[in-house]
Amino acid sequence: MENPAIQLTGVTYAYEDGAPAVNQVSLEITKGEYLAVVGKNGSGKSTLAKLINGLLLPDEGEVRVFGLSTREEGRMRDIRRQVGMVFQNPDNQIVASIVEEDVAFGPENLGIPPAEIRQRVQEALRAVGMWEYRRRAPHMLSGGQKQRVAIAGILAMEPAIIVFDESTSMLDPKGREDITAIMEMLNRERGITVIHITHSMEEAMMADRVLVMESGKNLMLMKPEEIFLQPVEVLVGLGLELPFAMDLSARLQREGLDVPMGMDLDGLVDAICRLK
Repeated sequence: MENPAIQLTGVTYAYEDGAPAVNQVSLEITKGEYLAVVGKNGSGKSTLAKLINGLLLPDEGEVRVFGLSTREEGRMRDIRRQVGMVFQNPDNQIVASIVEEDVAFGPENLGIPPAEIRQRVQEALRAVGMWEYRRRAPHMLSGGQKQRVAIAGILAMEPAIIVFDESTSMLDPKGREDITAIMEMLNRERGITVIHITHSMEEAMMADRVLVMESGKNLMLMKPEEIFLQPVEVLVGLGLELPFAMDLSARLQREGLDVPMGMDLDGLVDAICRLK
């Protein structure tokens, strides 16, 4: 893999008085890739995100972002400009009392000229569909709208990589759909490298590759459709939430019906209709 955007080599990190939360993980992510990271609670997903962003430094091994090591003194500002992070709760990321002021906060801290900041704020808010709300107070917005504002704040800093750390988990189904659509747009249309940490395999289906973590280790790394070639019992044991069509297929098979283990609901319906 040439010139990876992110490279982890033998990375281990343990919190105080605990077993390694990330244990000997090696991984390369290409520029422009969409990687989903899945696994049960405590598998190390969020710790991995913080190591990539430089919020945590590895106890062993090395994390490089476009060739820059997070261990290098004086490089953290450059790394943080390349890697933005959207957290689970947008209230923890919104700092201003007006939407457009909040989105401008990051670029201001980077020392961007005021005229360029105004342009970035407008472009970022339009990209996430929040331009009409630019003069609203964030506390008056819905959870999904707040998350859009948080994403706009990251976009305004123009990172090459965005890590979404369970950014849809607190939203209702419509909010989750809207935010995942924004992630896909940022990746497919803007070429931003997306790392999406999620419990939802439905959401992971949009990714180019899926990393399955367990006990801090990268247990599987493959295309989404390859993940589902694994036995259902294995996936359930790993705490993975099966897509609806696959879950239904498994239930029908247990009842003795000859249906494929499909991920596509339309295809599954067609197969059921062909049963005699």
